[in-house]
Amino acid sequence: MPAGGADMSTFDAIIALPFGPFGIRARDGHVRELVFLPPGTPLHDPRNATAGAAAHALRAWIEAPDEPFPVPLAPCGTPFRRRVWAAIAAIPRGRTATYGELATSLGSAPRAVGQACGANPFPLIVPCHRVTSAAGLGGFANAREGWLLEVKRWLLAFEGAL
Repeated sequence: MPAGGADMSTFDAIIALPFGPFGIRARDGHVRELVFLPPGTPLHDPRNATAGAAAHALRAWIEAPDEPFPVPLAPCGTPFRRRVWAAIAAIPRGRTATYGELATSLGSAPRAVGQACGANPFPLIVPCHRVTSAAGLGGFANAREGWLLEVKRWLLAFEGAL
């Protein structure tokens, strides 16, 4: 989900990744949220050990994107969203699945899958960029145009899916 007016001081770290700034919220030994941030967002060093570990792991992801993420993620989401996120996490790097394909496999509707994708608190770890529409790229992080779609294109190209 884009920052869109979010208070940047609520991030425990804002790091630079090749596609742009990326926010980390971490507390009590868990990553609470990862957020794509708009170009030009000021960076800041991790404020706690968990954010520091997450920042290190996210930077390492660029070199080894198949390595498991070593920092615990805070449990969250409805049972349905957790099922969608698990299905997304099972999509291999370099591959995509459509909202409709995931919906069929989950006995749901494409719009519900899209809403769960947009609510994903752990992008990159739960790679919602690998979910596309039947007609093309689809939306990304609740956006249908702009810099977030450029991030999705970058991620898919980086992973060899474009």
